[in-house]
Amino acid sequence: MLSARCVWWWAVTSLGGHKLLVSSMRKFPYTSSSPRSLSSLRCCFQPIQHTTFQALAAASTSQAASDAFSSTAVPEVPAISGLADVMLSYIFGNKKATEVAHLIWERIVRKGDTVIDATCGNGYDTLALLRMVADESGLGRVYGFDVQKVALENASSLLEVSVNPNEKELVKLFHRCHSEMAEVLPEDTSVRLIAFNLGYLPGGDKSVVTESQTTAEALTVAKEILMPGGLISLVVYVGHPGGREELETVEEFCWKLPVENWTCCKIQMLNRQLAPILVFLFKKC
Repeated sequence: MLSARCVWWWAVTSLGGHKLLVSSMRKFPYTSSSPRSLSSLRCCFQPIQHTTFQALAAASTSQAASDAFSSTAVPEVPAISGLADVMLSYIFGNKKATEVAHLIWERIVRKGDTVIDATCGNGYDTLALLRMVADESGLGRVYGFDVQKVALENASSLLEVSVNPNEKELVKLFHRCHSEMAEVLPEDTSVRLIAFNLGYLPGGDKSVVTESQTTAEALTVAKEILMPGGLISLVVYVGHPGGREELETVEEFCWKLPVENWTCCKIQMLNRQLAPILVFLFKKC
């Protein structure tokens, strides 16, 4: 039904005389006749008029970009260059979903923040988050969780060779399920970003995967400990048994979040059925 959704189009960049458009579709109360998909980003090429909302990504320094994200909801941080290039490279298959996620994180995270890597795996997201929060103040913190000891060992080894000892001290790794993240945080901790990388450990035992039930529990916890203006970021891998079900769990969780307090979107490759799917949950101020 037309009344069941609102569609916004943004021109991201120009290519060959055409504009790359990204539509963010926010769907409202679900009915049996509505498609089972949460807010999604869909990409295509087509000519547009200059009256279209201009360049959310390419013109991240413009007032239009600030208005699109809501200036009262997004932390005031320096504009990030290269967003359009990364998005184009991702669409053309030359960039990974995690690289897109990292660039979005940089738009949210500040020096000195507390952030969580809910599934730290081999530590690459943990390292990226550390570099975003670490500064001379030493106030930044990264809390990392994984149920596999080998993952934590790999993450610790990566940090050992990538950062100095003072920076490594800002990272706290826990051999625990991500659904238990709130249990180890200091009281009244304000968390700016919580990142999930759902699936199995790259290079590890592919039979050990994140599961729908504990992911749902972890998202419920994340929703409560995330500060206003914060972000829950998920890269959902669907090529393994249980992956699609876990994606559905994430989508159903998003559907229940009130639009007054949350903005949720999904970026998905439509003709690459096994490509990882990006999901972002932004908690409004």
